[in-house]
Amino acid sequence: MTATQSPVTVHQFTMRFSSTPRGARLARRLCEHCLGAWGVPYDSDAHDVVTLVAAELCANAVQHGHVPGRDFQVHMTASPSTRTVRIEVTDTRGESVPLLSAGPSPDGEGGRGLLLVSALADRWGCSPRADGGPGKTVWAECTAYPA
Repeated sequence: MTATQSPVTVHQFTMRFSSTPRGARLARRLCEHCLGAWGVPYDSDAHDVVTLVAAELCANAVQHGHVPGRDFQVHMTASPSTRTVRIEVTDTRGESVPLLSAGPSPDGEGGRGLLLVSALADRWGCSPRADGGPGKTVWAECTAYPA
């Protein structure tokens, strides 16, 4: 008798959204739904963390990566075997690269999104678009499955 190895399950979701607040909100809601369907329970801290990170990356794509007439794309993968969810948000504005600076002004209303991403994600970064087109991809990886 020979043992067979179970296939590695990797979940994926990819969709383009309009570069509007409504598009960012829809992207967040679909990411939430995917996480639940992929076995990350809605009421878990991991679900909340990944959803918040996805929401911040999408909001930044709309606010800072918006080019009129161009959409942004969300690609999310989840691998229970590595316990990781990776969120990639691609926009078409390559000259506006996110940096984690000293932080926002204390009385400012914005500027805290990447501080949240940095605090909550295990890793995050920015890279040129994989397809060579104009723009960039901002990504984050979060532990989402128990050991």
